[in-house]
Amino acid sequence: MVSLEKILNDVKNWVREVGQIQKENLRKENMIINTKSSEIDLVTEIDELSEKVLINAIREKYPEHSILSEESGEHKSVNSEYLWIIDPLDGTTNYAQGLPIFAISIALQYQRETVLGVVYVPMLDLLFEAIRGQKAFLNGKRIEVAGKQNLKESLLSTGFPYDQQSNHDNNTNYFAYFVPRARGLRRLGSAAYDLANIAAGVLDGYWELNLSIWDVAAGILLVEEAGGKVIMLDDKRGVSLIAGNTNIAEQIHRAITELNEE
Repeated sequence: MVSLEKILNDVKNWVREVGQIQKENLRKENMIINTKSSEIDLVTEIDELSEKVLINAIREKYPEHSILSEESGEHKSVNSEYLWIIDPLDGTTNYAQGLPIFAISIALQYQRETVLGVVYVPMLDLLFEAIRGQKAFLNGKRIEVAGKQNLKESLLSTGFPYDQQSNHDNNTNYFAYFVPRARGLRRLGSAAYDLANIAAGVLDGYWELNLSIWDVAAGILLVEEAGGKVIMLDDKRGVSLIAGNTNIAEQIHRAITELNEE
């Protein structure tokens, strides 16, 4: 197995390079070039440029590895036990609006298990990192999930699926339930950053529906290595999950389960 510490150093260099590109182009005019699953599911030229830089770097350094990336799909390498999972710009809508809340998310799987995860938030220069079994860190300092034990003291975060206007399973019922029961609710617009904030104890609980694996692969590892719990909602569409410390994650899960039964 390749040294994960060596790979991590490479990834940190890559995300800083791509982060600089994103910072330099923020608020550039006419950058939206396409939509994907719906009119609100955007792609910008910086999504594609960021992805190109990352894929080229991986191919140059680890040509035998496979890659799964949001914009261009899967790039298979025959018999490879390694798979890179990349979201080159998580929070595209924010980016396209000029709102400086977005992240770069990179995970590496070995034999289908995520063994390395990095989430980088360029505008704040926040670099979250984890290697399986070696804890989670933010800018070199160890992080842990928060210790809140009840929802009324908790700051929660969530998001809404891109088909929110056409599919009734769009999280609005869960959102309405938690609004009066939590200290506060945030909608940051980047699942990778949400999960990183759970790992760092900045947010206490998070749930979201119908995501994709590139949105969350690195963030899930961060949460787990920071002592948190991730609950997959397998009965929901796409990748749907809950994250927090064990107690808060389970309270959110119980509430969602009860709402589903009504």
